[in-house]
Amino acid sequence: MDDVVIIGGGVIGLATAWRSLGRGLRVTVADPEPAAKASYVAAGMLTPVSELTYGEEALLHLGLASRDRYPAFVAELEEVSGRDTGFRGDGTLQVALDSDDLAVLGELRRYQESLGIPAETLTGRECRRMEPMLAPSVRGGLLAPADGSIDPRRLTAALLTAVERLGGTVVRERVAEVLTEDGRAAGVRLDGGDVVRAHQVVLAAGPWSQDVKGVPDGVLPPVRPVKGQVVRLRSATPFLGRCVRGLVRGSSVYLVPRADGEIVVGATQEEMGFDTTVTAGGVWELLRDARELLPGVTELEFAEVRAGLRPGSPDNAPVLGASALPGLLLATGHFRGGVLLAPVTGDVMAELLATGSMPEVARPFSPARFSE
Repeated sequence: MDDVVIIGGGVIGLATAWRSLGRGLRVTVADPEPAAKASYVAAGMLTPVSELTYGEEALLHLGLASRDRYPAFVAELEEVSGRDTGFRGDGTLQVALDSDDLAVLGELRRYQESLGIPAETLTGRECRRMEPMLAPSVRGGLLAPADGSIDPRRLTAALLTAVERLGGTVVRERVAEVLTEDGRAAGVRLDGGDVVRAHQVVLAAGPWSQDVKGVPDGVLPPVRPVKGQVVRLRSATPFLGRCVRGLVRGSSVYLVPRADGEIVVGATQEEMGFDTTVTAGGVWELLRDARELLPGVTELEFAEVRAGLRPGSPDNAPVLGASALPGLLLATGHFRGGVLLAPVTGDVMAELLATGSMPEVARPFSPARFSE
C-alpha cells in the first residue's frame, strides 16, 4: 500500500509528489496526460509583486515565500533530474502606455510600499534603456527586480523525471473514483478498474477537481475552469531581456522571453466553462496590445497558440489542506499562480502528509474557509 496517491499530474501534483518522496513517503501519481494541460500552456511568470492585487495580502505572502524558494528548488530539481528548467531571476518590468495607465501603476507602487515592498519607479526613457524594443509612447514603469520566470514545460518534465528517479509511480490513467473505507479516503479506482490503495489521497486535478466521484456531498472544492489563450512567438535574435508586463489603455498583457528565442504572450481570461477553443478575437487582442508596447513583435515568427484552463476558486486563491473527508487532502484552485506557487505548495503538502501539521504560511488557504 502507498502512503499517498495524488490525483493530477500537473505542476502542483508533481511538486507535491517530488517533495513527499523526499520525506520518505511512497507515492503514486495518477493522470492520463501528466504535465499536458494548464502547466503546458502556462507562460511561467514568477511575479508575486508584479501581480499584486488589493486585498490579497495573504496570497502575496504565499507567493513571496514560493518565489524565494525557487533558486534552491530549481538547483535541487535540476541536479536530481539532470534537466534544465529555464529558470530566470532577472526581474520583471511593468510599463504603462498612456497617462491613465501610468496613474494605475502609481497606485500600485503606493500599495506595494504600504506593505513594505520597495518599488523602483522608472521614466519612459529609463524603461527603454532597459528594454530598447519598447515603443517610444511608453510613459513609465515599475521594476520588480526579484521577480522572474521559468519554462513550465521544462519544469514539469524535470519534475516527472525526478519523481520517477526517486521511486515514485506515475500511472497514466484517469481516476474514476475515490475509495472510502470506514468514513475515510483509502485510495482510488482507475478507469480501467485497477485499484491504488493509499493511506492518504491528494486531489490536485485543477479545474477537474469537482468531477471526482466517490466523495460525499460538500467535500469537493468549489473550483471552476477559467480559460486563458496564450501565443508563442520566436525571435532569431535577442528581443527582450526580462519579463515585460504592460498596461495598454486599461488592458493587461505580458511577454515572457526564453533563452532559446521564444517569446510567450498572454493571456486572456475568460469564464467559458471547459471550452478550450482558440479564437481569432483572443489572438488579435493579445497581439494588438503586445504591438502597442513592442512594435517589433509583428516581425517575429508565429510559433504556436493554445488555450488552457486555470483552476479558479471563489476567491481566486488556492485551496490547500485537509478536506471534510478524513484522508483526503486538497491542493487545487491556484488560478493564475500554479507555476509560481509550486515550490511552496509542494513543501506545504509534503509537511502535511508526513506530519499532519499545516505550515503557518498556508493556513489562510484551508478548504474550511468556504464552509465557514
